Amino acid sequence: MSNLTSKRCSQCQPGTPALTEEERSILGRELPEWKAIEGTKLHREYKFKTYMDGVAWVQQAGAISDHEDHHPDIHVFYRRVVLDLWTHTVNGLSENDYILAAKLDQSYSAFPGKR
Repeated sequence: MSNLTSKRCSQCQPGTPALTEEERSILGRELPEWKAIEGTKLHREYKFKTYMDGVAWVQQAGAISDHEDHHPDIHVFYRRVVLDLWTHTVNGLSENDYILAAKLDQSYSAFPGKR
């Protein structure tokens, strides 16, 4: 199990700094499929066997995100789902983004409709 999946997202207070490049690099080692966009967003595309598999997985992803109280932008396309994560409070990336990304990857790895 990933170290990140054992953690919970916590509320960032105003004034909390975004992660440094070094911190992002260390956390990113656990998430090789995610791409950091200009150090301010995490981005990943998930692939599915059918459109409805993607829709079904989005339901799971939504439940995980709501449980963590950290909500990604989710884009549903034909047989793929694209997610973007960032922390509005820090105007960049926080550990919460990496925690949620790891939990979403864990969900996807067990999902029967993945491609």
